[in-house]
Amino acid sequence: MQLGKVVGTLVATRKDEELEGLKFLVVKGCDFEGNPTGAAVVAADAVGAGLGEVVLYASGSSARQTHLTKDRPVDATIMAIVDLIEVEGTRRYAKNPALGQG
Repeated sequence: MQLGKVVGTLVATRKDEELEGLKFLVVKGCDFEGNPTGAAVVAADAVGAGLGEVVLYASGSSARQTHLTKDRPVDATIMAIVDLIEVEGTRRYAKNPALGQG
């Protein structure tokens, strides 16, 4: 899995029937703080992610392992929405800044 940030959406009104019903988002690889750093990829969204969210996505054959993408011709799939990243005991990213406090 790779860490990424949703930076856009993609709409395709004409597509192969195997892709019908899938939502496509533009994702860029990101660092632990959620800052985009990598190249953009188009990913099928299996979890209902939105613009600006930090996500985990898989590419290659692993992208076809979710219930939604099973045996579909996708090369990248968003598989999780990240709530919190801690590295070596230091909080690096929190979707909700109050998360884990109190």
